[in-house]
Amino acid sequence: MQPAQILHPRPEGLYCPKADLYVDPTRPVARALITHGHSDHARAGHGAVLATAETLAIMGARIGPDFAGSTQSLRYGERVEIGGVTFSLHPAGHVLGSAQALAECGGTRVVVSGDYKRQPDPTCAPFEVVPCDVFITEATFALPVFTHPSAEHEVRKLLASVAMFPERAHVVGAYALGKAQRVMAELVRCGWDKPVYAHGALLEVTKLYQAHGVELGDIRPVETAPKSFYADAIVLGTPSALQTPWVRRFPDPVTCFASGWMRIRARARQRGVELPLVISDHADWCDLQRTIVDTGAGEIWITHGEADALAHWCEGEGLKAKALHLVGYGDEENEGAAA
Repeated sequence: MQPAQILHPRPEGLYCPKADLYVDPTRPVARALITHGHSDHARAGHGAVLATAETLAIMGARIGPDFAGSTQSLRYGERVEIGGVTFSLHPAGHVLGSAQALAECGGTRVVVSGDYKRQPDPTCAPFEVVPCDVFITEATFALPVFTHPSAEHEVRKLLASVAMFPERAHVVGAYALGKAQRVMAELVRCGWDKPVYAHGALLEVTKLYQAHGVELGDIRPVETAPKSFYADAIVLGTPSALQTPWVRRFPDPVTCFASGWMRIRARARQRGVELPLVISDHADWCDLQRTIVDTGAGEIWITHGEADALAHWCEGEGLKAKALHLVGYGDEENEGAAA
């Protein structure tokens, strides 16, 4: 069967005509399969939503309990047939509950990656390579300049700065879903045994992670206190909070930002970031290449990001490749990293 008969791009997103189903649609549709809970992929108003239980919980927490007409959860590896097409979800390693979507029909296998990473992350299931004929991938960091160090390396850099400047607070900007919780968990793994203080906008999703058994350490809300109370503290806030008077409640704060975009020094300078932390929940250039090879796919479709650069590399490797240029997908890291 031709891959386009299983999935093909439409203005609403990737569409499966046999199942009358869209993957990560950018506008309300009758039936949607959602790969993960970030707002550029998980929107309200669909008639029916298929996703992992964790993603459904995240959507309920962030959007509200009535985000869809009906919902159905799938465990990783569980298969469901809709209109003659068999769908299953497989770990993407991006955030809690994130999944790749596999669609099988007539002996052809098409995988939609959603957003993904290959680095270890204690807050979510690790990425699983799914062999396929067509691999539909993101390309957020698809340029050779983007090589991400380990999150442990960057968190130890943060801890070294805390030890060097004990009179100052270290305020870390991190996206509310996934990145903030990953920084919390990495701090635990690196031996930080003090409280971590979190902006109120981070608390609901953080509690949801904890309810799903993710160890994040002693997380406390930021409260009104003398500046000296937060000396040598680590504080997590939303990216936008770093640009507001909220930061002034902390003693001589060292402003930090956790994002793959911090690989670009100009980005850090534009935001006045004193300590850039290159921590990304997306695959870097090398891992994008590695994943494409590992899937064994002969055809690569690219949804968003540096699509043309990745397509050029694929063609040099003898693979069919095309950039879909789907409108509506962004980069949750870029919301806070762009000047």
